[in-house]
Amino acid sequence: MARLLVYDAYENKVYTYSSLNENDPMPYSTGTTLTVREFRGRSNSPVLWTTIAAMEAWNLTRRKYGRGIPVGYAFRRIWEGGHGTRSQHYAGVSFDVGQRLSQTQRTAIYRAARSTGAWGYVEPLSQTPTWVHIDRRYGCLLYTSPSPRDGLLHRMPSSA
Repeated sequence: MARLLVYDAYENKVYTYSSLNENDPMPYSTGTTLTVREFRGRSNSPVLWTTIAAMEAWNLTRRKYGRGIPVGYAFRRIWEGGHGTRSQHYAGVSFDVGQRLSQTQRTAIYRAARSTGAWGYVEPLSQTPTWVHIDRRYGCLLYTSPSPRDGLLHRMPSSA
């Protein structure tokens, strides 16, 4: 049983779903395209969180791709490891998908995700050779990941 918190930036409210089963569809996802178990992945946390914007981006990508997208995981707490301290998985707005698919299928998911314009970041396939990483981060890339130390500062628009 999971407790899920969903942030609605449009209304500046948090909605609580107190008793979701692992096979239940994630709130705000279309139909059963994403279950609580898929979103949780290997996290042992009894409380999960995400945003409506992340679920909307998921729905757009799934619709654009046109078939099921297997999710390795989305949510992970910082102490559960596997990512740097700036990972969007900790915010519940990031998805690693397509781990069991062919390179052709992952490329199609990558292109679908990029074409929606809904994601804050779609990681280049060269950096994720066996999965597709997508996230609906907030703020500008300069303050999230990669960091300004990575040499991207000079390439950022002046409004960043």
